[in-house]
Amino acid sequence: MTDAVRARWLPCGSQRLDLSMTRIMGILNVTPDSFSDGGHFNQLDAALYRSEQMLAEGAELIDVGGESTRPGAAPVSVAEELDRVVPVVEALRSRFDVIVSMDTSTPEVMRAGADVGAGLINDVRALRRPGALAAAAETGLAVCLMHMQGEPGSMQAAPHYDDLLAEVNDFLLERSAAALAAGIAEEALLIDPGFGFGKTLEHNLQLFARMPEVAPLQRPLLVGVSRKSMIGNLLQRPVEQRLAGGLALASLAVGLGARIIRTHDVAATLDAVRMTEAVSAARG
Repeated sequence: MTDAVRARWLPCGSQRLDLSMTRIMGILNVTPDSFSDGGHFNQLDAALYRSEQMLAEGAELIDVGGESTRPGAAPVSVAEELDRVVPVVEALRSRFDVIVSMDTSTPEVMRAGADVGAGLINDVRALRRPGALAAAAETGLAVCLMHMQGEPGSMQAAPHYDDLLAEVNDFLLERSAAALAAGIAEEALLIDPGFGFGKTLEHNLQLFARMPEVAPLQRPLLVGVSRKSMIGNLLQRPVEQRLAGGLALASLAVGLGARIIRTHDVAATLDAVRMTEAVSAARG
């Protein structure tokens, strides 16, 4: 990733995010069934309390998700996702000076969330749902395009690649081109390699090691590995014991070019990120 790209500002609706250093995105799942914290924050007061905690710990973005995308997850209705996400986005923007991201693939949620102040669309399906490209373009918000092989319900059944890096990059290039053709500005695009989405442990490790090569259009990288099964499978740790592995991956991701780290554990991750950046800066 070039220095020019690193220094760019990401336009997020009425706000913008300085990507000259790595930023922390706090995860807020307002669902009953997410793999790590499902059911913990699906009431508005609990969601706001958790968001305030993450902001105090140093998060600069809050990623609100109303549809679980864990392996085997069932889809939710549009109405249910709207009911879960939009009130939280609106409450966050009215109470806090924070960029609110919507972890959604649903066009109606994109539009409604933008209307109440969201700044970023974080779509695990890379705007492939019918109407999503047009909706994202209409909002004018920043968009994160993520690679996923298959759908959440079946993505981990038997993931296979003939050429992992080439296939991931081809997918992200195609989705980036589609986004640009729909009218989304190049400077508003982020890329996510999609760790854990249609990938085995070996796929995840290989892709992580080659992260600097995952850069269609030289766009900034968002990386989310917090508490994921790649840590549990390698270290034989349950979800609640994956912090150390996640911090190691966060530090490595910074060194490999990540500009946004998506995490459940904001304070510890921010410490790891800033220490990594300080050592890197000292090298000159």
